[in-house]
Amino acid sequence: MKSTKRRIYPWIVFGLAFALLLSDYMSRQVLSAVFPLLKSEWSLSDSHLASLTSIVALSVGILTLPLSLIADRYGRVRSLVVMATLWSIATVFCAIAQNYEQMLGARFLVGVGEAAYGSVGIALVLGIFRSKLHATLSGTFMAGGSFGSVVGVALGGVIAVQFGWRWAFVAMAVLGLILVIAFRLIVNESRLADHAVREDIADTGAGSARMRAPISSLFTNPAVLCAYIGGGLQMFTAAVLLAWTPSFFTRFYDMDLDKAALAASGIVLLVGTGMVVCGMITDRVGRLDVMRKWYTAVAYCAISLVCLGIGFSLGTGFVQILLLCIGAFFSAGSSGPTAAMVANLTHESIRASAMGSLTVANNLLGLALGPFVVGVLADHLGLVQSMSLAPLVYIPAIIALIIGRRLHPAGLRRLAVTVEKTAAKYDRSSL
Repeated sequence: MKSTKRRIYPWIVFGLAFALLLSDYMSRQVLSAVFPLLKSEWSLSDSHLASLTSIVALSVGILTLPLSLIADRYGRVRSLVVMATLWSIATVFCAIAQNYEQMLGARFLVGVGEAAYGSVGIALVLGIFRSKLHATLSGTFMAGGSFGSVVGVALGGVIAVQFGWRWAFVAMAVLGLILVIAFRLIVNESRLADHAVREDIADTGAGSARMRAPISSLFTNPAVLCAYIGGGLQMFTAAVLLAWTPSFFTRFYDMDLDKAALAASGIVLLVGTGMVVCGMITDRVGRLDVMRKWYTAVAYCAISLVCLGIGFSLGTGFVQILLLCIGAFFSAGSSGPTAAMVANLTHESIRASAMGSLTVANNLLGLALGPFVVGVLADHLGLVQSMSLAPLVYIPAIIALIIGRRLHPAGLRRLAVTVEKTAAKYDRSSL
């Protein structure tokens, strides 16, 4: 019975952490569903609308690393509870905003609350599962963003049409607060420590269980830097799809707001499903050789580059939708592989900080930059023309991932040396 409980508890933790991530992105992306209403009510330009999306990702990008460092030092569970509470309350502020400036401030606070949730949450989850599942879990966990966006956009659109856009934000906030209470009651640091798994190079060695690796090791390993850059750039186009697909269907397929939200939710659902499936494929391909995971990430970027690039260049119709669906499925497929590589190349004691660094890259290079750049370009070129340029960012992402694959063996050796030296210092200090 005890063994069964030990196997079930990690999955319960994953489920609760995943549910909170859904709430995170529901609060973030519900805004996209009400873009047309805000544009009309407050006479906003596409650049203004884009800034309301990008301000969240920008604040996440700025604050993720410092908040992840705090979580590594003072407790990941406590940090997650505080962050989820803050973004839920900030979502209420969005509901009562009276103008663009107030909404922008409330959205910034949403980003502050969400800043380190993804990085700390995935670090917490990976710590209680074996590495053979890391790409699958990372991809699935990150896909929570897409699934949360699906629910946020679809449900937000329906609620906005029926009751007004303010109630869409209220609904997301209430759900977040309920999940915070459930998470706090079930998850705690002591139980996580009882279920901790230590098997990677980064997690073994004399004194490793109690040592703290130097923070500098997050940025001195070239292979890790390539994972950060490749992972961030591959999120650029996925972020564009998350933010602008509802407007795309409204303007170019003449759909009503609620129908456009539902259609966009289908695209976003494909993004999330692709992250999960691509993570599973990556773990299977890399079972015997972990470095093959780099190649899967490259393949996902290449497929999305071709399909989305051609799809946006076509006129409206079935073929365009088909190519957009295929491209969306693979658009963020590299998220799982890049997160697994970061975990493989960093020590467990600073893993939340490592995932925080990856989150910074994801937000600054992708989630913040993508929607904003397309919004600015849309004011000058038109929305479809601007969205058609977004897939080109996969090219530098592919280059970074290929370089990371070549540097991976040296990165593992550098990590082993760092762990050995740091553990030796801890051993001498205990004498």
